[in-house]
Amino acid sequence: MFETLKEVLVGKLKATSEKITPEATVEEAELDSLSIVELSIILEKDFTITITDDELLAAPTIGDMAKLIEERNAAA
Repeated sequence: MFETLKEVLVGKLKATSEKITPEATVEEAELDSLSIVELSIILEKDFTITITDDELLAAPTIGDMAKLIEERNAAA
């Protein structure tokens, strides 16, 4: 799921590929709150996963965000 998340962040949200690592925080990945809101919308639309921007922001790292998405995807 991390690679899929990275593809979305880099491809659709124009994040810098080198900054998107499993250990990176949202700040280190240079994602702002608008990017996280957009990510939430993309996940719902493209992956039919309901996950709020607040839940995504609560994840300590990009890797944790990927785990949260994976858990939601499995529950769907």
